[in-house]
Amino acid sequence: MDFAAARYKMVQNQLRTNRVTDPLIIAAMTELPRERFLPENLRGVAYVDEDIALGGGRFLLEPLACALLLQAAAIDADDVVLEVGCGSGYLTAIAARAASAVVAVESDEALAAQASATLADLDLNTATVITAPLRGGWPAQAPYDVILFGGAVAEVPEPFFEQLAEGGRLVAVVPDDGIVGRGTLFLRCGDTVSRRPMFDSAIPMLPEFTPQPVFRF
Repeated sequence: MDFAAARYKMVQNQLRTNRVTDPLIIAAMTELPRERFLPENLRGVAYVDEDIALGGGRFLLEPLACALLLQAAAIDADDVVLEVGCGSGYLTAIAARAASAVVAVESDEALAAQASATLADLDLNTATVITAPLRGGWPAQAPYDVILFGGAVAEVPEPFFEQLAEGGRLVAVVPDDGIVGRGTLFLRCGDTVSRRPMFDSAIPMLPEFTPQPVFRF
């Protein structure tokens, strides 16, 4: 398979036609070999416009969702980024092309090992993958200028806002009305966190952030 040609078509047909305009994101997704973030038997579908299952309820997110999440985050060259649920590391790799440093937390040991190895093979040495439960984030290196979620969440737990720097941006896909997923930008200003819907998205939910059961009398 001609992966370079497939990558070019992905950028032209999936990204440029759907409001992705950030030149850093376009360049990164044009150059990064998305197929390297999949096992051998799935590399032939690396550039389809669908989420690709990695096992254990985890997915390589569709290219457009990756681009829109990162575009909403508006990562600067001096930003420190936390990614929650990095899976095989593709979103991490794109963020690492733009940020000063990326801390990627992954609870699945096999996926974390795969992500770390792939990032090292691609010489993306500003990204670090940490194996840890997702719901706690990674306060050891907080505060972060940007926090990204590598899957949808029912809601953003409060500890993540505590790990967000003053003026920081948090981007996550959350249900706007309990059904439709919205890519949402959260901005921290002092003790206040504002939120702004940015785009619609139906990416899969991270298993650790599914809705919690509510006890009713």
